[in-house]
Amino acid sequence: APPPSLDMSIKTATLNGVATIEIARPEKKNAITSAMYEAMAEALSAANADPKVRAVLITGQPGLFTSGNDLEDFMARPPRDAAAPVFQFMQALLGCEKPVVAAVTGAAIGIGTTLLLHCDLVYVADDSRLAMPFVALGLVPECGSSVVVPRLMGHVKAAEKLLLGDPMTGAEAVEFGIANAGLPSGEVGNHARRMAERFNTLAPSAVRASKKLMRGPGLAELQRGIQEEAESFAAR
Repeated sequence: APPPSLDMSIKTATLNGVATIEIARPEKKNAITSAMYEAMAEALSAANADPKVRAVLITGQPGLFTSGNDLEDFMARPPRDAAAPVFQFMQALLGCEKPVVAAVTGAAIGIGTTLLLHCDLVYVADDSRLAMPFVALGLVPECGSSVVVPRLMGHVKAAEKLLLGDPMTGAEAVEFGIANAGLPSGEVGNHARRMAERFNTLAPSAVRASKKLMRGPGLAELQRGIQEEAESFAAR
């Protein structure tokens, strides 16, 4: 049985070595609540500990990844410190030793874009719309985006995306190194699953060690950035 805190708006299943975490709240545009962050953090930790799992796949509903934080829930339970579920989710994502693959169709707003920065393989629909409108909400970038986005695309392009909040198309996400490939919307999920299943044929210890080596050099800077973002975000 799932742990009692598991939110039914987050569906989890493990099939053929791939643990899927599906954001399933279409009636609210897949907006994420504290309980959903908690469920996703638990699902990531469980997948990380399960020897049958070779890769994790994060996905949304057809044509909708996530519209970001549920603002009503967010205002009722703002993240005050590192114990807040949103930060628990970020740390679980950063701490996942296994490859994390994302399949994005439709809108990926706020955390919907910033969580992709910590996935290992990302596939987006050509008609996806990614945006990080934190400043427009009187907030600051989160999930390490203030560190990773300038690193990926340079300061001036990052200013468009993080300060002005200009959206990106799927093609731009590929161009800027956020995504591996853009595909027709109907093909994204199956393609991402096929890529995740490729890890079944690779030595898991070699995959984990290689991911750790790739992430290692920038990790301390990233963790520091997330901490500074969290303090500034909570203050606002």
